[in-house]
This record gives sequence, C-alpha cells and structure tokens, in this order.
Amino acid sequence: MKLTSKGRYAVTAMIDIALNQDSGPITLALISQRQDISLSYLEQLFAKLKKSGLVKSARGPGGGYRLSREAGEISISHIIHAVDEKLDARKCEGRANCQKGSKCLSHELWNDLSCMIDEFLSGVSLQTLLDKTASDHKITVSL
Repeated sequence: MKLTSKGRYAVTAMIDIALNQDSGPITLALISQRQDISLSYLEQLFAKLKKSGLVKSARGPGGGYRLSREAGEISISHIIHAVDEKLDARKCEGRANCQKGSKCLSHELWNDLSCMIDEFLSGVSLQTLLDKTASDHKITVSL
C-alpha cells in the first residue's frame, strides 16, 4: 500500500483551490506554478475530479476551477478515490485469494487496516485541512 503522487497531487491541488477560490475560478496553470505540479498531470487529475463531481469548471477568460460544494463536505477519501488511487493494505485487494487462491492468515489484519485508513480519510475534510493550514500560519503580534 502506497499513496502515489496521483493522490498526493490531487489533494494538494484541491487544497489550493479551497484556499484561493474566493478570488474567482482557479486555473490549472496557477496551481501548477504554485504547487510545482506538471500542468499536463493536473489536467488528467482534474478530468477525473470533475467527472466525480468534486470540482466544477468555467471556460473562457476568467475561467478555471472551483469546488463543487463547501470544503467541509469534501473528504480526502472522496478526492483519493476520484483519481482512482487505491489505499488498500491487502495484497489481494479484498478478493481473499492472497495465498495461492485462498485467504492468507493475516488477511483480516490487512482488511481491518484498509478499513481504518478509509474511515480516517473519510473523516478528514478539505475544511479540516484549511483550518490546520490557517492555524499553522497565524501571526502573533506583541504590543
């Protein structure tokens, strides 16, 4: 099990949109520049994110992407699944054929871990990450 760059980049790009969409739709070129992610790779990811209904787009001058709903309603699990990322700790991917066609002795352990990872990521929203980002960047002023 490994979260690949596909999942990481999709989450990063969605956070970028959530942070910046108040100023209007966000272009993939801006995300590419700010996050150092290939524009062509972002185009592939956003085709999937749009198809999954997580973002909406506007064409033409002033166009770009926005979240399709509030940041608190979009979980990290939604984003990762939208780009076809698999976070499965099971060698058999749930088919229970991990050891020569039969369920291996540790299957239930890896099954439980996979469920826990998905539950955790389902409980973390974009808004949760925005709130953490904001608290990490608070500036204290002493008088």
